[in-house]
Amino acid sequence: MRTALAGRRLTAAVVGEAPEAAWEEHVQRAAHPVAYPALRSARNRPVVRVPRIGVVVSDAALAREVLLDPDHFSKVGPGAPSDLWTPVLGPSVLLNMEGAEHAALRRALGPLFSPRAVRRLVAADGAGDTDGAGVLPDLTRRLADGETVDFAAAVSAQAGAVICGMVGLPPTDDAVRSSMAAAQTITGMVRLHRHGLTRSQVTQARAVLERLTAPARAAYRAGDSATVPGRMRDLGLSEREAMGAVGAFVLTGTETIQSFVPRLVAIAHDTGWTARLLADDAQLRRRAVEEGLRVTVPTPAMLRSVRGPASVGGVPVAAGDRVVIATVNCCRAAGGFDPDRPVDPAVRHLWFGAGPHFCLGMPLAVAQVDAVLDALAAAASDGRVPVVGRRRAAHGVLVPAYRSLKLSMRAVGGAGFPEVAA
Repeated sequence: MRTALAGRRLTAAVVGEAPEAAWEEHVQRAAHPVAYPALRSARNRPVVRVPRIGVVVSDAALAREVLLDPDHFSKVGPGAPSDLWTPVLGPSVLLNMEGAEHAALRRALGPLFSPRAVRRLVAADGAGDTDGAGVLPDLTRRLADGETVDFAAAVSAQAGAVICGMVGLPPTDDAVRSSMAAAQTITGMVRLHRHGLTRSQVTQARAVLERLTAPARAAYRAGDSATVPGRMRDLGLSEREAMGAVGAFVLTGTETIQSFVPRLVAIAHDTGWTARLLADDAQLRRRAVEEGLRVTVPTPAMLRSVRGPASVGGVPVAAGDRVVIATVNCCRAAGGFDPDRPVDPAVRHLWFGAGPHFCLGMPLAVAQVDAVLDALAAAASDGRVPVVGRRRAAHGVLVPAYRSLKLSMRAVGGAGFPEVAA
């Protein structure tokens, strides 16, 4: 009874909207019950001041203008990402840097995201093995054998294996769980309506991050080039720069993957796109993945601090004002999931940023997505596709996500309906 009622409530909430809209709305509100409704309330105005939030930009073209103008809109300053991350990660990470120092660090880190380096990290959990070891080969086997799996948990484990690769840990089950829990403890503290963490939260976050990056520090000092920290040392990064970069990638990158892939599969299920998503057509998959990124918006908001008198879409701003780019409004303005729809150039890849701060880790994110989809495609045979069953949204997370999402294989056009739960 409860699941049936929950399903009716979700459907009723978005009558007349796209098929996937009900669950996406639920996932967003579960993560940010205060900030998300505030941002969405501003979606029909290009620029508007929202109390406790800042100057909210909901137009993609204006958002791109702000991102491409670091002279007036900075990641460093009141209300910017530096307020959140500098107390935890230190001053020398890409999240809280501008200008020549930012460009130099970005160049130094670039080789870590070459195609070869990315493949090496993604294979950390055995994704490329042929002996069945690793999270993704196990996912393929279990689905092909007819089991129902928690897909959200499997993707979380795969992302955790990448964390282990970054910090120099072997990806054992205990290490993966510990790494993911540590990262989520820190990111779960962040709330858009607060400009920074409290003193006690900073203390807790530093302690958690110190435990998380201890293996990375040891790998850096040992000069182990088989690890990411060791390669950072080879690239000329100082220990402080390397530890800051490891912490930043762990905190901002892994939750994105953990959030996106289950939501993409759920959207494909809700819109009848699953078979096409997993078809042997790289171009079609890429369109579907990018459209999924547009709809789910891995970075629902981006923050900038105003450096001096300026204007955003005709709205005057002053030094110290906080600009909130409501990426969720900019990207979702085009409507529901439709990979066949032409992409507005102003929106394309906006969820990864623009200009000097365009996401350096995008190649790693795309590689992880492909690895998981390859694992699902390998399980699909004899006309079967993955079918979403019971799902639950995650609460108290930075990036909206499913806490659990049950997946099983079923013949295309098979009878039965997925079970849902709020």
